[in-house]
Amino acid sequence: MTEINRQLVLRSRPKGLIAPGDLQLVEAPLPSLADGQALARVKYLSIDPTMRIWMAIDSYLPAVAIGDVMRAFGFAEVVESRHKEFRKGDKVVGFTGLQDYCVIDSADKRGSFRKVPPVPFLSDTAFLGVLGINGLTAYFGMTEIGKPQKGETLVVSAAAGATGSIAGQIGKIHGCRVVGIAGGPEKCKWLTDELGFDAAVDYKQADWKEKLAAATPKGIDIDFENVGGEIMHEVLERMNLHGRVVLCGLISGYTKGDPALENFHMIIVKRLRVEGFILIDYLDRFMEAATQLGKWKMFGKLKSRETIVEGLEKAPDAINMLFTGGNIGKLIVKV
Repeated sequence: MTEINRQLVLRSRPKGLIAPGDLQLVEAPLPSLADGQALARVKYLSIDPTMRIWMAIDSYLPAVAIGDVMRAFGFAEVVESRHKEFRKGDKVVGFTGLQDYCVIDSADKRGSFRKVPPVPFLSDTAFLGVLGINGLTAYFGMTEIGKPQKGETLVVSAAAGATGSIAGQIGKIHGCRVVGIAGGPEKCKWLTDELGFDAAVDYKQADWKEKLAAATPKGIDIDFENVGGEIMHEVLERMNLHGRVVLCGLISGYTKGDPALENFHMIIVKRLRVEGFILIDYLDRFMEAATQLGKWKMFGKLKSRETIVEGLEKAPDAINMLFTGGNIGKLIVKV
């Protein structure tokens, strides 16, 4: 085992997309473990839009401090342990940070790491996607806020992303007509041909608004909102009375310093129920959700796709891909 731990530390808060120098790759010695600690080798890193928020402002978590290792969720394997709950060889998920190795500390009362069980039909990366942050987010957003009913129309923005693709499939499981909004013909084809969406709208086409109207002839009952901005504006215009807006993300504004909220007048006119949520609100129900997601996955009701970027040093480029449309499905860095 190497004695060096490569880390990406935050040097400056990005303006727009991440620029060279905002994150710096440094080398640090591996820490000596104290009682109650374990050392884990990071294998895969989850690349998520919220990372861009963590680099810039305080939100539901404090902004990453300048000079600190960049916060990230990841999958790791324990290589050394003086922790009573973790043994060498255990596979874990948690806030690993953008680095080669992380320390699991029993003094951390937040329970930042949890073991993952060996499941024969699932890859390790599934615990970062369909059974990870994205699957859990889609599950609670849809079942607790969207509350889909058979025959309703669900529209999902950023539908070819890790969370949107799962949210749409959960809508199909509940009998909804599902329309995805995504960028480019490849993504739209994946939504309809592979995931079973009833329609897909390519927002990069000049007539996308007309296509959205044609795909939602009975209006929209549920909006699983990941984007904000002009896309959200158009969806709200087509919402039915007493529709539900699941406010998961506003990615179109994350690199602009803009909350990307438009046309909230429609919330009044359409008497909409709009609710934002954060996954950590449901910590005590993760096992319930993971069990159900695992069953759907096992029986072929949930499909997933991954975009894998090789190398820790490529993580800044990978984060930017979320905002340039460079990935389909779950975006992961293989360390």
